[in-house]
Amino acid sequence: MRPAASNIARRVARRQTRRALSQLTGDPSVQITTLPNRIRVATEFTPGHFSAVGLYVDAGSRYETPETSGVSHFIDRMAFKSTRNRSDEEMSTAIDALGGQIMCSSSRETIMYQSSHFPQGTPLAMSLISDTVLNAQFLPEEIDAQREAARYEIREISSKPEMILPEILHEVAYDCKTLGNPLLCPEDRIDVINEEMIRNFMNEWYRPERMVIAGAGVQHEELLEYADKHFGSLKPSPLPSPQTSARQGAQQSVPPHLLPSSSNPSIYKSLTRAASSYLYPTQPVSPDMVPPLHPTRDTRATYTGGHRFVYDPTQEFNHLYLAFEGVGIHDDDIYALATMQVMLGGGGSFSAGGPGKGMYSRLYTHILNHYPQIDHCASFHHIYTDSSLFGLFASFVPAGPKHQGNSPSQILPHLVHQLSLLLYSPLTKGELSRARNQLKSSLVMALESRAVEVEDLGRQILVHNRKVPVSEMCDKIDEVTPESLRRVAARVFGPDSGNKATVVCMGHEDVGDWRSVLRKYGVGSA
Repeated sequence: MRPAASNIARRVARRQTRRALSQLTGDPSVQITTLPNRIRVATEFTPGHFSAVGLYVDAGSRYETPETSGVSHFIDRMAFKSTRNRSDEEMSTAIDALGGQIMCSSSRETIMYQSSHFPQGTPLAMSLISDTVLNAQFLPEEIDAQREAARYEIREISSKPEMILPEILHEVAYDCKTLGNPLLCPEDRIDVINEEMIRNFMNEWYRPERMVIAGAGVQHEELLEYADKHFGSLKPSPLPSPQTSARQGAQQSVPPHLLPSSSNPSIYKSLTRAASSYLYPTQPVSPDMVPPLHPTRDTRATYTGGHRFVYDPTQEFNHLYLAFEGVGIHDDDIYALATMQVMLGGGGSFSAGGPGKGMYSRLYTHILNHYPQIDHCASFHHIYTDSSLFGLFASFVPAGPKHQGNSPSQILPHLVHQLSLLLYSPLTKGELSRARNQLKSSLVMALESRAVEVEDLGRQILVHNRKVPVSEMCDKIDEVTPESLRRVAARVFGPDSGNKATVVCMGHEDVGDWRSVLRKYGVGSA
């Protein structure tokens, strides 16, 4: 009886320790606990027929170097293969038995392992996720099979301009470093990636303090038990010295051309995206509450801007992208910039459908409704922790004897003009109100999905250690005014912003003298 009593006492002591480490969130449905090894466990218990859990790691392609380029893509593809506990067939059988969906996805700043399943499937889902993260074998034959899959994936994406051009845009904007690193493994690196390279990368970045375990529709104590069981043995990195912490704080400085116009201290914000841009404000948190991150090299994003032309006369359309560096997720002005993106809106020439679907956005009313040769025109906003890319793109029929279309040099002024209107023309309160409501509705409707809900929770805790109520996000969106929107436009792409443009063109001909077009409309810095 004594061993049993001793085990019970240890379990009770662990529960009491976890409760002592729990963090108050202000939302009774959300609980956050930091385990002794600094893994954060967060749950949001909302009613529903399905549950979802995930592991979110502060890793991804921005942390790669020329020597490790492509590793994140292979980590993604090698998930849920053979482990020390399960063969490949056993892993597949267990996933089928789960009856839900389980997946791994790598991005520029996060690698996530996520499962949606019936509530009784949570123990198996956590077992599968921990097994593939901690016990993967990376067998040579499995890596070889993924080499061919990666080549196919590259061919498919490279043949679709709407998928490959955002990648090229990031490469040009960030000079092929950090956020400019490719999401896909470069073709000349496919045969170089091996087991040792994958394990070294994971050993460097898959540390407990860089991990969050999140659950939606799961009881907090239940997920804590599974997290402790499967990940409690991971050893955290040593805490950094005060000198190291100060040096890291200096690394997160804002680029000079994006310094806020106000001298008031910034209130931290967080933002994650599903189908579009979603905003999550939060307050500064005590440094001893957030497990400190200490990368072994400088991974700050350094925006450079620039121009690239991809000649491809086989394309049905010409494609033109224009972007500027926007603010990161910690900046107060992220709300105005996200609202601006919704206000510009746009989409495909036949995709409006009716009121409530963007047909009154500026790019529809000013461009798509007047120029039938433009097949697609839309705004975009790719947001990261310390930077973002904000801009417009258009796909249009090329000029020539067989087409009644336009050259990129003829379309660029239309895009630049839309940005200049935000700088120099008055904004009606009705238009702003419509954009704010559309942004809030996109946010709230997306969070109706269990998969989006748990991903949102995991990413927020990973970056900010707090889950913010939707009502608070919407209040911040409502605070955007015509004056603040114009001020942020001037900050990001005004003539005195010091912010250089990124221009990418693909198709039959190049864009020509794009700098003179920007100067003519008073947009961007020379």
